[in-house]
Amino acid sequence: MEYKVCGDKVVVRIDRGEEIVEQVKAVCEAEGIKLAEVSALGAINRMEIGVFMTDIKKYKANFFEGYYEIVSLWGTVTTKDGEFYSHLHMSAGDENGKVVGGHLTKAWVSATCEMVITKMEGVVERSFNDDVGLNLFDFRKGA
Repeated sequence: MEYKVCGDKVVVRIDRGEEIVEQVKAVCEAEGIKLAEVSALGAINRMEIGVFMTDIKKYKANFFEGYYEIVSLWGTVTTKDGEFYSHLHMSAGDENGKVVGGHLTKAWVSATCEMVITKMEGVVERSFNDDVGLNLFDFRKGA
């Protein structure tokens, strides 16, 4: 992975064999990014994406392998207990044009992934919400 800081944006190239979520974390920690928007496209060959099942408050993981193009990858970087926290969603199309998507847990690059991380001023913390079963934005915390 390589990247270049351009004002409030970080332009990132994630390389073949690298895992996307790990690289987002590496860039954000290296650059001290606590709040950001993430967008990307590229090619992957393995991914774990899921859907949150609201009735049981758990994610159902779905695993895919093959030839996939990232149609859309978007999400946020915030903090939880002062530490890096990402919330990313991805849609990817296979060689037949079938698209799958959901909450991104992991995805491995098969060719390249081109990403832009847009830094924002401030900090938004997350706290676990028992009613929903997720770590939600908590505007009472953070700076």
